[in-house]
Amino acid sequence: MIGAGKIKQYINVLDKPLSKGKQEVSLSAFAFLFSELVQYNQTQVDNISELERRLEDAGYAVGARVLELLCHREKGNRRETRLLGILSFVHSTVWKVLFGKVADSLEKGTEHEDEYMISEKELLINRFISTPKDMGAFNCGAFVAGIVRGVLENAGFPAVVTAHFVPVEGQHRPRTTILIKFDEEVLQREARLG
Repeated sequence: MIGAGKIKQYINVLDKPLSKGKQEVSLSAFAFLFSELVQYNQTQVDNISELERRLEDAGYAVGARVLELLCHREKGNRRETRLLGILSFVHSTVWKVLFGKVADSLEKGTEHEDEYMISEKELLINRFISTPKDMGAFNCGAFVAGIVRGVLENAGFPAVVTAHFVPVEGQHRPRTTILIKFDEEVLQREARLG
């Protein structure tokens, strides 16, 4: 008999497997949506720090979902339990899924033991944003800081995460540094795990 192999018939749409398909979002569509997110939040606040906080809150929700998705896909529902493991996970896996490449650098702070920095020469979030003179200190990287905070806190590593511009000699645009300051409980747990 020709074609004796079984062909699986799906009764319900929900029973069909998810196709891998193209998993990228158009850069122009993303830039448009992010611009709208910034503009909407700008109308809801009175100052720059409030705007950055609202962007960070929006990023936090994204980070929590990214962690769930990646732990399910990449790690078989296991999560990192060590500090360097979760930092490496954010620096490489999360960054690659969100921005298509690994972050430029991951560094430990020299002044404080609880500080780490993820640096990016040209953060995708800031690439298409132009800020008016009256909002000179505004950094859209707050959205990415929120994503990082969402990943870390939902993985059990509470931290304060902020985005900063760092000027680079010879370059027109400053690089963005995501500063991660872990809570004391994280460092104590890491010391116990030794």
